[in-house]
Amino acid sequence: MTAAAPLHGSANWVRPFPGRSALRTDTALAALFAFAMILTSLLYQRSGLYDHPAEPWVWVLGIGLSTAPLALRRRFPEAVAVIVAIGFFVVGQFRVPEILMTNICLFLALYTVGAWSRNRQAAFWVRFGITLAMLVWILVTVIVNSADPEILPRVSRSGLFSAYATFAVLQVVTNLLYFGGAFFFGERAWRSARTQALLEAQGRELELERQTSAAQAVALDRIGIARELHDVVAHHVSVMGIQAAAARRSLEHDPARAAAALEVVEQSAHTAVEELRRLVHTLRTPEVEDPSSTVGVAQLSTLVAESQGVGVPTTLIVAGDSRPLPMLVNVALYRVVQEALTNVRKHAGRGASAEVRLRFGDRTIEVEVTDDGVRQTLASAVGPAARSGLGLRGMRERIGAVGGTVDAGRREQGGFMVRATVPLGMVSSPVANNGSAPPESTPRSASSGSAVTA
Repeated sequence: MTAAAPLHGSANWVRPFPGRSALRTDTALAALFAFAMILTSLLYQRSGLYDHPAEPWVWVLGIGLSTAPLALRRRFPEAVAVIVAIGFFVVGQFRVPEILMTNICLFLALYTVGAWSRNRQAAFWVRFGITLAMLVWILVTVIVNSADPEILPRVSRSGLFSAYATFAVLQVVTNLLYFGGAFFFGERAWRSARTQALLEAQGRELELERQTSAAQAVALDRIGIARELHDVVAHHVSVMGIQAAAARRSLEHDPARAAAALEVVEQSAHTAVEELRRLVHTLRTPEVEDPSSTVGVAQLSTLVAESQGVGVPTTLIVAGDSRPLPMLVNVALYRVVQEALTNVRKHAGRGASAEVRLRFGDRTIEVEVTDDGVRQTLASAVGPAARSGLGLRGMRERIGAVGGTVDAGRREQGGFMVRATVPLGMVSSPVANNGSAPPESTPRSASSGSAVTA
């Protein structure tokens, strides 16, 4: 059985109860002290230092009180110290012929109170009370014996600084050192145990934090992989689906158009496979990833061209002075545009057109994708993926990871709008070597899927 030990606030630390092995050790120690005390008592009696030793039953009482309670010294340190102090008094007051072992037993009991007491106030007052009582007993004994000439008959008692007075002072100083030593070493042992327990608790907390961090890192990696796969697959599969449907409808009356649509399907499949291979390669060897191969806003014109190729008139407008972008911002903005154009193709309806705006501000960069399609609800606007939380969630996770925000909703004049804004001052990611420059700005008509610089 162990007591709870708080991890924070070392002053409130509670020492756990000792186990069975400690109880067995203390029982064996008490038995050893009892045997040693009986042996030393017989030797002291044999030496003739005691003229009138106590009766045998007083021996048993004094030796029993001084040694037997030590078997429970770490379970009930305060009570054991008090009982051993009573045994010490019985041995000394009633002339049990023993000096050495009874002093050792009392010292050990007082030390145990300091080292093992779970109530620090009780530990202090028990030791203080025992020390005070012992000093009073010694002073009373010295004063009483000073009037008995048969005790230390050769020691002079005349004068304030007599030999007997010097002897009395030595007795007090010796006992002060004795009790002070028990107090000091007991407190030191308790502080050492407290420090060790707190270090072990901190080690367990750090290990738990490390495991939690590792689990979170794995979860973030899984979310990133899922988001990347969704962006790559959803975009290209939507293109292939639209072109395959067009090829099926025009296969009989317009084989050339069907062949062109199937060619787009083939190209989209090839591009999807290449991006998946690049993703797998990055996952296997992330340390050799080439930033120059990362998609970014420089490839927005390619997305616009793909959207135009599947029958959605799309315009790209670049506003502001271009600048290099951090790699993570670059990829995040590209994926937002990719997902938004995919949703336009899926849900804007026939005849809808789209517009992509890339704005370079003084402290922010923004992309906005709008369309003039007809949607009944927000859920239908962003498609089944959004209804399951994948579409907009993926956008917000990507942009949120670089300190930005995503706004999405129906427009008052009709259609749908997705806007991602990133404050560049908050981003500390590495700058991509390539893919961060804006698309080419050759003015063309809106139906040609071109870029227009504002």
